[in-house]
Amino acid sequence: QVQLAESGGGLVQPGGSLRLSCEASGSIFGFILRGWYRQAPGKQRELVATVGRGGITNYADSVRGRFTTSRDAAKNTAYLQMNSLKPEDTGVYYCRADILLSGHTTWSDYWGQGTQVTVSS
Repeated sequence: QVQLAESGGGLVQPGGSLRLSCEASGSIFGFILRGWYRQAPGKQRELVATVGRGGITNYADSVRGRFTTSRDAAKNTAYLQMNSLKPEDTGVYYCRADILLSGHTTWSDYWGQGTQVTVSS
């Protein structure tokens, strides 16, 4: 079974940092991160960062300069480094990726289950 799972969330004080991981598991041949999203209570899911196939990342204005995406293709894992965290960054963070399953010739879209990030003093 192919799964995409986020981890690394937790409670952090304002101004602190967290690094989220997005790992795909299963019989995977290819892994391409497409974006990070977050959802605060009572609000719609919003885009945090989107990554093109060329590796270019477009960040939301609210996180630009504070968040950075990266990846380790060999480990089928992507990361979201979050610095200078603010209370308004609180929410459930999701990753989205294109995955090429072993034995398949077409890519499939996957979403993680989300990881909670709480920024509070």
